[in-house]
Amino acid sequence: MVNMWDERKKSLEEDYFRRKEQEAVEKLRQQLAAESSRADTTASPPRCPKCSEPLEEVRFQEVMVDRCPRCQGIWLDHGELDRLMAKEDNRSWFSQFWRTMSRT
Repeated sequence: MVNMWDERKKSLEEDYFRRKEQEAVEKLRQQLAAESSRADTTASPPRCPKCSEPLEEVRFQEVMVDRCPRCQGIWLDHGELDRLMAKEDNRSWFSQFWRTMSRT
């Protein structure tokens, strides 16, 4: 008779801890979902590949480029260099250099 009560107590105890684990897992899932939705709505600015400082956008010749306030690096997104080159005088050293490099 004592074994039957011990088994019953053990079974109830296991059920209790199983429910607590499920509640904890569900709570963690909800926290992760909340964090990921917050991350989606508040996109952080891109960071400098050299020093990891957040980049700031600045306008140069009507093109928005990314500049690092710490190391003063300039970072261009896809197509921004081509737009800058379209505004550049074809006789400048940089225009000639870029034309040479883009052919190879």
